Amino acid sequence: MALFRWAMVSPLRIAQIAPVIYPTPPRGTGGTERVVSDLTEALMAMGHDVTLIAPSDSVTTARHLSAHPSLSALEAYHGPVAPGVPAALEAAQLGLLAQHLTEFDIVHCHGEFAHAAVLGDRIGRSLTTVHWRLDELDRKLFFHSFPELPVAAISQAQARDLPRANRAGVVHHGIPAERFVAGQGGEGVAFIGRMTDQKRPDVAIRVARAAGRPIRLAGGIDVGNPRYFEERVAPLLGDDAIHVGEVDDRAKQALLGEAAALLFPIDWPEPFGLVMIEAMACGTPVIAWDRGSVREVVEPGVTGFIVKTEEEAVAALAKIDTIDRARVRARFEERFTATRMAEDYVTLYRQRIALASGAGA
Repeated sequence: MALFRWAMVSPLRIAQIAPVIYPTPPRGTGGTERVVSDLTEALMAMGHDVTLIAPSDSVTTARHLSAHPSLSALEAYHGPVAPGVPAALEAAQLGLLAQHLTEFDIVHCHGEFAHAAVLGDRIGRSLTTVHWRLDELDRKLFFHSFPELPVAAISQAQARDLPRANRAGVVHHGIPAERFVAGQGGEGVAFIGRMTDQKRPDVAIRVARAAGRPIRLAGGIDVGNPRYFEERVAPLLGDDAIHVGEVDDRAKQALLGEAAALLFPIDWPEPFGLVMIEAMACGTPVIAWDRGSVREVVEPGVTGFIVKTEEEAVAALAKIDTIDRARVRARFEERFTATRMAEDYVTLYRQRIALASGAGA
């Protein structure tokens, strides 16, 4: 029925412009690239004509245009590169976009700055998704200079920091329904995220230990702040708190599916928090701190609990068995699949196209 509905509406010619740091999808780290890949593949499944402009080491079923390998591939081959290399890679990729710009009904950019200047008079036929916080000075300056740039926020919380002139809508992230399956849970808890003060793995360890539960932590050490792991996390590790490093989807399934809960003790205005819906896809409830998008993702008493302190988190763990894991998985399927994400974006694409056509663009 869904395929028939999509067939009744003409397919769109869509360009997805990925970041240049990692391939799309990423081999490990790279939440933005994962979202871009999942969106691209879901749009292809819907019958749209999609072009992915992304590093050459990317993998996609869409038409693929590339100007270079990803920064991570260059570093793997050459070692550390000069500071200007990321900007050079982005310039080359945007030059490629400029060559093909008129081929698309809509251009969806997942970067933050330079693409706005490249779009020119096609800016009305574009959509930008910023996968980071919007309350910092560089973004404020950017939006001040490009008030006509349509931007889709990834949460209402993120949208509050977006100038009204730029707001084109809100689309929550989604992941393929088949990527994870509901697990049986267990006594231990899980943490997945960068080892950084924004994600607070140290808090997760303290909460798990206070609750008398073992914890496994996954995620790479933040290259921009390695001392945080050395000074704040490593001293807390032990037989009941094990750091397993970065994990792929198979390991993530085991980690989340066997956990009683995911601890999400963020200490920054998280614009979405992809790991929360990955946990839900495994039927695993989420105990999340009340910051950023958390209230839009976690349904208290249904898919987890929202807390403000370590003490509240310990209390939430004491009642985690009141959460129905089958219901957690069901709510994921109802709210956070890649298909739903793609449908929401197509709605925004068609709105932008109609507005631009009405303006003669």
